Amino acid sequence: MPDLDRLVKSYLPMSEPSFLLLSSLLEERHGYGIMQYVEQITGGRVSLGAGTVYTILYKMENDGLIQVSREEERRKIYRITREGLAVLEAESRRILELSRIAAGNLEQMEAMTVG
Repeated sequence: MPDLDRLVKSYLPMSEPSFLLLSSLLEERHGYGIMQYVEQITGGRVSLGAGTVYTILYKMENDGLIQVSREEERRKIYRITREGLAVLEAESRRILELSRIAAGNLEQMEAMTVG
């Protein structure tokens, strides 16, 4: 378990592209499918280029966060591993905490402008 803890800590905090890519692999996807999914869930705000996607995939596969589940028509289909789930859970919890803090900040700022 210490190795898993070390792996999780080495990935946090995650860059937005890495977080979105790993999130996309809660379902099996190929590289282009990842790019489409990320653009869809962010309403077009984030558009990952092929170079970014394949660089992140290569690193995450080498670190054991994801793996190739199969190949279809020369496309590698990726899936998240147990280690990847641990990293994604830790980062999701970290972001959720930041989101609560940000919501409190917005409430305070709103009260300041009203008064």
